[in-house]
Amino acid sequence: MSPIASVCIDPEYFDVGADGRLTMVPGSADLRDILYFGTPGTETFAKADYPWLSRIFVQVQAGGGGAAGARANAGQLVAQPGGTGGGYAERLIDASALGAAETIVVGDAGTAGTPTVDGGNGGNSSFGGLCTANGGFGGQTVMPSGATPVCYSGTAGPTAGIGDLAQGGGPGGGPLRLSGDQGQSGEGGESRLGHGGWQRASSGGGGAGRGFGGGAAGALARDGDSVNGTPGGAGIVIVWLFA
Repeated sequence: MSPIASVCIDPEYFDVGADGRLTMVPGSADLRDILYFGTPGTETFAKADYPWLSRIFVQVQAGGGGAAGARANAGQLVAQPGGTGGGYAERLIDASALGAAETIVVGDAGTAGTPTVDGGNGGNSSFGGLCTANGGFGGQTVMPSGATPVCYSGTAGPTAGIGDLAQGGGPGGGPLRLSGDQGQSGEGGESRLGHGGWQRASSGGGGAGRGFGGGAAGALARDGDSVNGTPGGAGIVIVWLFA
């Protein structure tokens, strides 16, 4: 009689059926679809729409902070700090842990401030209560009009939310004034799925973020100019579906 062969298998990925056949564990490797929720607001994920679902991988990016505007007197300069990047979180979730319907929230961009008003905070993003990310903070109107050298600290980013991996957003850069004619605003904070806006060294609103969740750079005004700030970047929620 021939000897019976035996093998060791990884039970996370393989299974041996009653008939002796080696098969893949459902959900261990089969990506079926990817859902992108990029419009700020609320959506619903219904588990019954995917009867074959085994697990999901969720990426949650919050909105970035907007930046303040700036107003300078004649012969003077004002530069403002940047808004921060939005937080990010991700999580691998078994279908058995999902409710029949899970609420998806996509965080909106932080609003742009007017010449004397702070930038708005970015909105939180989440997938139910299972994965959450905190929105970025808006840049504030910290620098008064003047012509003497001065600098200010940047804007601290938000703390981490909930997930297998969760992190806060990048800080907004601080502004600097060298004289009534020379200075630089703060750059926007980075996010996991986006980049912060570029800083200004001439009159105008700071650069807008790229991608998702980046913070806006601060505005700069000089010699009587009055300028508005820049909005942050909106968030996004991405859901990977495995059979």
